[in-house]
Amino acid sequence: MARQRPRVLAVASGGGHWVELMRTRPAFSGAEVAYVTVRREYGAEVPGCRLHVVRDATRWSRLGLLRMAIQVFWILLRERPDVVVTTGAAPGFMAVRMAKWFGARAAWIDSIANAEELSMSGRLAGRYAKLWLTQWPHLAQAQGPYYAGAVL
Repeated sequence: MARQRPRVLAVASGGGHWVELMRTRPAFSGAEVAYVTVRREYGAEVPGCRLHVVRDATRWSRLGLLRMAIQVFWILLRERPDVVVTTGAAPGFMAVRMAKWFGARAAWIDSIANAEELSMSGRLAGRYAKLWLTQWPHLAQAQGPYYAGAVL
């Protein structure tokens, strides 16, 4: 029996990444959405949705990144999303990187704060994301990221 609604896994680290992800919520209308972030208290902003909390890690902590990657893997395994959407950073990269393993399409929306250059995670995620967006027209390139307007 086919699922009625598409399953979306929306992923963001804390702070501005989470705020920007929350601004994408209208795009998920009609979908079954689960969220992944680094702070349990963000669950108050997504009542009625599943919330998964992963370890917060940066490139400076390889062990922390490995632990986060394992957590994201298990979440993808349990959720089996059709689509992964992220505004970054590390948890979003991990989810985009692994999405194809689970048959999911992935969308990376680089943070509006990255006005001069793409984020490091955004540069890395571009090769794995089906849709790779920047919010600044001067950062767009023919092979991606693409500019589709100031989406956030």
